[in-house]
Amino acid sequence: MSTICADAAPETTLEERIRRDPARFRVLTGDRPTGALHLGHYFGTLHNRVRLQDLGVETFVVIPDYQVLTDRDVAERLVATMEGLLLDYLAVGIDPERSVIFNHSAVPALNQLLLPFLSLVSVAELGRNPTVKDEIAHSRQSSVSGLMFTYPVHQAADILFCKGNLVPVGQDQLPHLEVARTVARRFNERYGQVFPEPEALLSAVPQLLGTDGTKMSKSRANSIALSADADETARLIKGATTDADRHITYDPEARPGVSGLVLLAALCLDRDPHDVAGEIGGGGAAALKRTVTDAVNTRLAPMRARRAEYARDMGYVRSVLRAGNERANAIADATLTQVREVMGGLVRGHSS
Repeated sequence: MSTICADAAPETTLEERIRRDPARFRVLTGDRPTGALHLGHYFGTLHNRVRLQDLGVETFVVIPDYQVLTDRDVAERLVATMEGLLLDYLAVGIDPERSVIFNHSAVPALNQLLLPFLSLVSVAELGRNPTVKDEIAHSRQSSVSGLMFTYPVHQAADILFCKGNLVPVGQDQLPHLEVARTVARRFNERYGQVFPEPEALLSAVPQLLGTDGTKMSKSRANSIALSADADETARLIKGATTDADRHITYDPEARPGVSGLVLLAALCLDRDPHDVAGEIGGGGAAALKRTVTDAVNTRLAPMRARRAEYARDMGYVRSVLRAGNERANAIADATLTQVREVMGGLVRGHSS
């Protein structure tokens, strides 16, 4: 597996550098408000965000509401979805006293970076992006707008407006991060040193599969939402894809559906998936699904309780976003001012 760390150091060395001097790093991460966050998000990135925050890494979490329009005609139920994301963030342990949570459309200066950034990449480079191709293939439209092709550059603006230098990503998001690194490098070469080249912090968690045995995704209707209650979680797991072999083993290549469930249980229990599979043994799919259901519901129980508590005070939840927007605006304004200066006044206009 290749790495795109700025100094070509191994991932383990990056982790050591984070632990040794967390204050050197600024993380930018986020989730498009296109649906409820699910267990794939939790184990893939949310859990790691809280870990980095707790280590002392300055953390920015963007809700990129503008980017909802990249592969959709309209932004349906956007306010409700954004509030659901806020509740999930708070429930999993993101602390607004130590992390900045903001929404994309509330930070005009951030979006003004998009135009100069677009001038630094070619149409061919955008068209070759494999992540964009995959998102187009799984979109709900017969054709997509030109905004989809600018999606990686918009993400670059999200990362670079706050001088983010560390981005937790899955393997499938590496092409997007490479665009941000390319934009930062070319801008610095053309105008002067302004932006860091952000490093990828790859998730150590294998890809979590959905209830149909394919990648867990909001767009594929195969996920278990963090906001689901215990009964709904049990129903979803009961309907999950398995196979005809009664003996449970962990073999992701040969038995993706069964192995996906085993891995989910193992992650929730903080155990090795081979050990979990060995204990279930000849119990079959029914025993496997009972194990997974119990493990998931036990893991999510404290998060569900915190979520319900926050949901009783939505005024506070909305105030978290307002405060985060104020902080993000101050940083974006300063960055845009610096960009204007090094570009010799080419980028004009008032940012607020």
